[in-house]
Amino acid sequence: MLQAIGLTSSPRRDLPPAVDDLSFEARPGQVTALLGPAGSGKTTALRLMLELEPGRGVTYFRGRPLHRIAQPASEVGVLLGDVPGHPSRTMRSQLRMLCAATGVPAARADEMLRAVGLTGLHGQRIGSLPRAIDRRLGLASALLADPHALLLDEPGAGLSARDNAWLHELLRAHAVEGGTVLYTTDDPKDAARNADRVVTVADGRLVAEQDVADFARTRLRPRVAVRTPHAARLAAVVTQEARAARRTVEVITEQGNRLSVYGSDCAEIGETAFRHGVLIHRLSEEVGDTDPRPSSVPPGPTPAGGRAPDSGGAAVVHEAERPAERRPTRSPLRPLRYEVRRLLGVPATPLVAAAVLIASVVISVVLARSGRTPLPTVLAGWPALSPLPPAALGAGLLGAFSFADEYRYPALTTGRGAVPRRLGLLLAKLTVAAAVALVLAVLVVAADLQVLRLVYGGELIPVPENWPTLCASWLGLIIGCAWAGVLGAGVFRVAAAGVAAVLVVPVVLAPLLGKVGSGPSGRPIAGLPARLREFVSVEWPAAVDRWLAGALRVVAQPVGVALAVSLTALLCAYLFTGFRRKARW
Repeated sequence: MLQAIGLTSSPRRDLPPAVDDLSFEARPGQVTALLGPAGSGKTTALRLMLELEPGRGVTYFRGRPLHRIAQPASEVGVLLGDVPGHPSRTMRSQLRMLCAATGVPAARADEMLRAVGLTGLHGQRIGSLPRAIDRRLGLASALLADPHALLLDEPGAGLSARDNAWLHELLRAHAVEGGTVLYTTDDPKDAARNADRVVTVADGRLVAEQDVADFARTRLRPRVAVRTPHAARLAAVVTQEARAARRTVEVITEQGNRLSVYGSDCAEIGETAFRHGVLIHRLSEEVGDTDPRPSSVPPGPTPAGGRAPDSGGAAVVHEAERPAERRPTRSPLRPLRYEVRRLLGVPATPLVAAAVLIASVVISVVLARSGRTPLPTVLAGWPALSPLPPAALGAGLLGAFSFADEYRYPALTTGRGAVPRRLGLLLAKLTVAAAVALVLAVLVVAADLQVLRLVYGGELIPVPENWPTLCASWLGLIIGCAWAGVLGAGVFRVAAAGVAAVLVVPVVLAPLLGKVGSGPSGRPIAGLPARLREFVSVEWPAAVDRWLAGALRVVAQPVGVALAVSLTALLCAYLFTGFRRKARW
């Protein structure tokens, strides 16, 4: 049982709320249509039910609100608009990523592709999908965790009659197995044909909640659709003959040269047109819509709260009983696996890595040609004109993509209700970004070293004695830039902000801190590793001392201090904006 009670959206400025005290229910084993014209608040109602939009009211999914369900994806499957995925990601990659988010095995992705008839198209990119295939992929995403309830917003919009029939067969099969199906539509005939129960809304309020038989009897009636260049003349003669014969016939003039005639049939309209010499271009019988508004509720008193008398008995809560606080739902159940699949599922990752390797190799060969550039600078491919080496820029860019894609293509937000600002997802992104940065840093140095030895000879490329310190500096710089990209994009929600957070370290913070620290030096830290070993009373190899000393020298440098300050500020800003967003809801 799905019960929506007192749903009310937060009004914007001086406008009335898009949804105002809306209460209805959708029963298991049935397909329920939420019917209303464009702008009636159907989509807003779904978003309120999923706690994706601030407002009042509560929705119970088998007796529990969504924020109290441990695994929301196993309770409700959602399809709002198009599939929210990166356009260059394949359908299989998208579903496998969502498998990690919902905590189901990766093999479930292929099962759902077969279930929706997309077996041979699993390698097709999301951005190139036609409307029909996009709908099928959206249903596969909604059904991935085998949910009990399905909430779909205009699932048949833009589909052909064949694809629409297939869609509703799938929804009917889910309902037959005991599931609850709720979908929105603006077509009364679609609701009468495919639903078991129809909830009609207009201007954000409930109009009626009826079984499909009652809905068809009170809302729909047969009519004759006529198209003629002499619409006004035909309407006049049909009305005149109906009055003479004392028959109840209603003629409504539609847009253009069309008429809708209620209370007659094609034979009578055709004979009338023939007798009066009126040319007819089209004549057909169809089912018309009476288009009710809140004032045309079926006879009978309506209880407080806006529920129709045939609503099925769902309770209505008063203003004070509605929860005023929204709790953000959970992040991916397997965030680390989710982040790895998100990273590897788009071509941007190998393209950025390849561009970094090529640029580093070319720059290192050019720098080594003069013979005056220090070897660490040559191996890093770091020209004097660039604020950062290509490896640092590439790591920062990949880190910025990790959060920017969540907001630009919100697979988590609209598909599963998870909030990208959850700490579990942040830790997974930082871990994966550090691993990618580490691999990128090692590959760049190895590739540059091999190319330099190939071009200039191995004897001219000696290994420096202070290589532990250099390695610590190099790895710290690359990983720090990757984390700055992640946090910058997480705070400002765009990849450009992540890249800017990377560049601000060498361009602004490092020179500023260099001037501040240009005074007399403080106490030396050369003996800190030994003192630390004595403090913890643990013996470790001498190599550990060298690595610790190198790391401390990195942190003590202006760039290291600037990077640490930047990461601390970004992390605080990320946490502050996350808590502020929760407080608003």
